[in-house]
Amino acid sequence: MQISVDNRVIDRRIAELCQDWMHDNGRNAVQVDLQPSLNAVFDEGLKANAGGKRLRALLALAAFHAYRADDPSENRQDPDCRAKVQEHAAGPFGVNDGETVDAIPQAMLDLACAIEIYQTSALIHDDIIDDSPRRRGRASAHVALSRKNAPDNFGTGLALMLGNMLATASADIALKALECPELQHSEINLHTFFQMQRAVEIGQTLDLGAETISLERSNELIAASLNVFAWKTASYTTIAPLELGLCAAGMPPQTAHRTAHDIGLPLGVAFQLADDLLDVIGTSKSTGKPVGGDIREGKHTVLLADALQSVDETNRNTLIRIYRQSTRSDAEVQNVLGLFASSGAVDISRKRIRDLWQQTQCAIGKIDISSKGQAALTDCCARFIDDELR
Repeated sequence: MQISVDNRVIDRRIAELCQDWMHDNGRNAVQVDLQPSLNAVFDEGLKANAGGKRLRALLALAAFHAYRADDPSENRQDPDCRAKVQEHAAGPFGVNDGETVDAIPQAMLDLACAIEIYQTSALIHDDIIDDSPRRRGRASAHVALSRKNAPDNFGTGLALMLGNMLATASADIALKALECPELQHSEINLHTFFQMQRAVEIGQTLDLGAETISLERSNELIAASLNVFAWKTASYTTIAPLELGLCAAGMPPQTAHRTAHDIGLPLGVAFQLADDLLDVIGTSKSTGKPVGGDIREGKHTVLLADALQSVDETNRNTLIRIYRQSTRSDAEVQNVLGLFASSGAVDISRKRIRDLWQQTQCAIGKIDISSKGQAALTDCCARFIDDELR
């Protein structure tokens, strides 16, 4: 039987989980003069977790349902571990008007939410590293937490702690969810959750290292960037949600690991390539971030490397000069945007994304589930890449 879960369900549950976790101080009292800073961090944690496309949670739930729906043992139910999720609007799994909405494991919803909460922690740290002022259409956490008459690093320090708190919260929420007997292979899945975090930590380290590669070595820059995408983005954006969902549904762990990797690696890399491309061809309204933000930050992207390989020597020197500067003006950002388009770098990126999407579709077609389950999972994966880029 199909289920209906949309962003409203996920948003509501994330808020509940964060509220419970962040406002539980345990046995230690907080001195009254220190409470405002802690409250500010807690409140920002709730705000930072709000919004977003919830792609990771939806993918974990779609993978769980796609495999569980074909499992003859799916009717095993533990009343203490299940919760009714009723929504009028159809969710990503194809519920049509008039269909009955089944109960889904509350624990699986919580596990999916834990992935989203971890993503928020990673974004907070990422924005600090990149000094990004905006996230999801609002001030980044380190900007929002800054205060007048406070040290210059006050907001950054609080945001660092908030990111750590949310990462810890995500692990605690995942642990509690996996204690529910409704979810299979819990011990292995907990290890998968921690390996996901480890991969992102390594990926962020590699991302910083990629910025040290000389712009004269464009081939090496492309290879390094794609490697970073695999570690930093695909690991927690697509691979882990798929593996957690499939394994929790009962797929043998080794099979779930291989399947998640085959589907999730090309999808995750395509997702990051698409995100970088939308930074160039999108709008602030569609991305929630200023267009050309990566250029303004001087980030060494695959788009940049492709452009460096395609332009003439004069324009190559222009790109290198602009990126070696400490800052880039509006005019220089527009100049780079134009060179990305005229060099063919945008078209090269589009082709890479399409090829990776084909690999993802092929991998989904090899899963031993019904064609209906494959179609539902394909539809969910398609959400990661804009229609015009697939």
